[in-house]
Amino acid sequence: MTQKKPSSTPRGAGGAIRKQQSQANAQAAELSELRPGQSVELLKELHILTREGRLNQDSRRKLKQVYHLFNFIEPLLTELSADGGGPTLADHGAGKSYLGFILYDLYFKALGHGHIYGVETRAELVEKSRLLAQRLGFGRMSFLNLSVAESSAADELPAQIDVVTALHACDTATDDAIAFGLEKKARAMVLVPCCQAEMAACLRQGKALQLARTPLAELWRHPLHTRELGSQVTNVLRCLYLEASGYQVTVTELVGWEHSMKNELIIARYTGQKKRSAAERLRAILVEFGLEKALGPRFGLAAAANVTEAAAAG
Repeated sequence: MTQKKPSSTPRGAGGAIRKQQSQANAQAAELSELRPGQSVELLKELHILTREGRLNQDSRRKLKQVYHLFNFIEPLLTELSADGGGPTLADHGAGKSYLGFILYDLYFKALGHGHIYGVETRAELVEKSRLLAQRLGFGRMSFLNLSVAESSAADELPAQIDVVTALHACDTATDDAIAFGLEKKARAMVLVPCCQAEMAACLRQGKALQLARTPLAELWRHPLHTRELGSQVTNVLRCLYLEASGYQVTVTELVGWEHSMKNELIIARYTGQKKRSAAERLRAILVEFGLEKALGPRFGLAAAANVTEAAAAG
């Protein structure tokens, strides 16, 4: 009778080995979703990868959003780099500098020049970002503990910035970022507005008078409609303001509605062609809503009037 040869692998070890191999294969497949040369350490710090270097459902969604946004910004950076110069980028309301780090890792690192400035009011987040940049060797990143409004006059920033970004900068901080971009002669702006409360407050103040004046006031009679309309009108005014200031504007979605209700992405590229029609409509909308005094200065009402008058004179 032939004796069965004893296995060199302990009982149960084969299953454990197969499980380890399966896990290794799964991790390799997940990491293959990353871009070539992308820093795994950075993605762990940003919680896009788990501490074990894995992608879960939530982190996979974050990674998809990162790539989606990068696909919008990369062509702008490539165009600005075509003349051999290093693009400068200011990220307003940077928070943990999520966007700045990803842009540096995927674009600026290989480019070898250019600089990213993260502007954030929370000192502890600024310090954490500084330490992380040092640890990763991201030498051409600076982090400033400033408000968006303060940054326009800050000595730490150059006189001109090529690209301005502001993702989910709350309420009027988006308008401050636009003002910063105009002051710094930005060649492109990438904006995701959030929590536009100022317009809704202005609409509520004159609601009774507007209801008597025009049936359009029914659009903001109910509080929920006031908030929604305020958000919509604010972004329309921002786009008109940018067009009146010489920018070509594109409006699209940042992510799907299932991820965030605050997902309107405004991309503005400087052409130098200041649109007279945009200036006229900006003024007309402010007048129609009775907001020319309250919000006219914020949306460059005087500047819009000057563009209209200059175009008429020409």
